Amino acid sequence: MDNQKTTFESLNLSEPILRAVRAAGYEMPSPIQALAVPKILEGRDVFGCAQTGTGKTAAFALPIMQMLEAGGAYPEPKRFRALILAPTRELAEQIDDNIAVYGKHLHLSHCKAYGGVSQNPQIKALSAGVDILVATPGRLLDLWSQKKLEFGGVEYLVLDEADRMLDMGFIPDIRKIVAQLPVRRQSLLFSATLSGEIRELASAIVKNPVNISVSPDSPTVEKIDQYVAFLERQSKTELLADILKRRAADDPKSLALVFCRTKHGANKLAKKLNSRGIGAAAIHGNKSQSARRRALESFKERKIGALVATDIAARGIDVKDMSLVVNFDLPEEPETYVHRIGRTARAEASGMAVSFCAPDDGDLFAQILRYIKRDIPEFPENPYRVEPPKFARQGDSLREGARRGGVSRRRARGGVSTGRAEERRGARNPRPPKRSGGPRAGASRNSNSRKNPSGRGGPEKKSAPKLSKLRGIFGLMGFDRRGR
Repeated sequence: MDNQKTTFESLNLSEPILRAVRAAGYEMPSPIQALAVPKILEGRDVFGCAQTGTGKTAAFALPIMQMLEAGGAYPEPKRFRALILAPTRELAEQIDDNIAVYGKHLHLSHCKAYGGVSQNPQIKALSAGVDILVATPGRLLDLWSQKKLEFGGVEYLVLDEADRMLDMGFIPDIRKIVAQLPVRRQSLLFSATLSGEIRELASAIVKNPVNISVSPDSPTVEKIDQYVAFLERQSKTELLADILKRRAADDPKSLALVFCRTKHGANKLAKKLNSRGIGAAAIHGNKSQSARRRALESFKERKIGALVATDIAARGIDVKDMSLVVNFDLPEEPETYVHRIGRTARAEASGMAVSFCAPDDGDLFAQILRYIKRDIPEFPENPYRVEPPKFARQGDSLREGARRGGVSRRRARGGVSTGRAEERRGARNPRPPKRSGGPRAGASRNSNSRKNPSGRGGPEKKSAPKLSKLRGIFGLMGFDRRGR
């Protein structure tokens, strides 16, 4: 289907939904919407692959809501007719907000269930039954174990951002939930990436699915003006403050999303920005849900100009006219780079992304260049510039990527980066910092404050320079830092 010639009217959507879509400012369906909506209305299972910001929520929500309304059934107590699973609280809340917009002229009930807030309002809403439940896996299983809900009424299942579910360790929970659902149901699975594990999961959930892919192998970054700033690590805060102040002078309502690798780093950076007169707030897994909501609302209402976030906490953040993303810390996986900068340039808009590259970030930046298969120009307004590290020289990086077949290397066991693993642990089971005992005394599990570059406590070994040279040699030979 040529989405350039497709309108929402041609997708066989009902008039009440079309009115809501028009009122929300939607003009033309995105590619994923044009491809998925008709197949879902036909009753087919769908296995969809699309990058963030492509309109996946409307792609599955609009047809499901239309079919629920047409069905005319009412949910039974403790039951729900459609179950939408999301990896994070922010994404669950965003989906539920969108459902409220799309269902403005329908007669459907919906609620959200996630951790970090009191479960009592969720239990009360579920006690009478709802048409649509948007939930995170952990809270859903908690309520089920307390016998506050039943899975027997599910007609539609949506698993959104399955790759993030995998990263966060939710797959066992997903399998447990699916085992409780009726066999006769329509199932939809969406993911931004298609790993072997995701395909294996899909085979257990969707039956004879329609496979829909929207450029999964060509990261959608063309609409975004990308830049890199080479600088010393200690200069990063000053350059960020300079950028934000200049943008605020040009446009007081400008918004910037800043990514840090750890929660501790996000908190520290937000405090530094505020001390420099720049309104900022941090958002991550250790923040309470009320604190995260306040920060996000302040950001959307332009009360603050910068939101400092970790990768997982940023899922579900969809703010209109957010035109700048800053990678204060480079991600440890190149795919995450695309997810991050996709927070800007939403819905065909344009945006800018600036990545800070310190001298020891050369490998990470080279992986990004190989993944997106294009050069990234230097940020022109960088008074703190230093010479690019050897592996960050752009032509060298692209040639090296071609020599290796363009395969990016994972820096952590099992393909999950250290930063994501830390965030995952904190998101599901936040722990206070240890204050005594062991080599990690006084450092939180997610802290990026370390005594030495190896990330281990205790004095740095004298052989570190030799090890560094050996790692460089192994890197040139195609091995990562773990010898793989």
